[in-house]
Amino acid sequence: MRAVFFLTLAALASAQTTPEIDNAWVRVSRLKLAPHAKTPPSKRLDSVIVYVTGASAGKIAWLDAGQHTEENSSDQPLEAVVTELKPAPAGPAQPRVSLDPVKLDPEHHLVPFENARVRVLRTILEPHLKSPMHEHPHYVVVYLTELHTTMVLGDGRAVDNPRRPGEIAWRDFMKHETENLGDRTAVEIQIELK
Repeated sequence: MRAVFFLTLAALASAQTTPEIDNAWVRVSRLKLAPHAKTPPSKRLDSVIVYVTGASAGKIAWLDAGQHTEENSSDQPLEAVVTELKPAPAGPAQPRVSLDPVKLDPEHHLVPFENARVRVLRTILEPHLKSPMHEHPHYVVVYLTELHTTMVLGDGRAVDNPRRPGEIAWRDFMKHETENLGDRTAVEIQIELK
């Protein structure tokens, strides 16, 4: 499944700033593009794009590695988070996930996209919902809504996690349960690496 919404990665690249996350696995950048902007060709790695504003807010797109040129045909500015996937680093493999959130709680952990490199989850946290204990491989989180959660990690430590729309985070392999402390439904996108 390959979806391209209003613009491709190259169109976003013209507005790229310094990556917010850059580690052995991914380079994640926040990108903004003005209405009707057009960019020169740009070469990128395989990428997952999560649109955080505009008519495409919440949509996800996959772009194969290569050179892309496009223009924003919208009358509205767009903001997106682009996660470029680096080749897997040498060394030990990630721990295996045995507590899969999609199997344990499929109503709140949807899979809008999956391929050989990533599995993308749309996690919906209803007010005061507490997820079962589950695991994720290394992953990037894009917060689509405001939320305030508490994560109880596999070792019993509790982590307070208030977030604003558009924020991003990197997580190494993690075992946790999450409780939405807020009175509104919260939504986040999780890009799990394979």
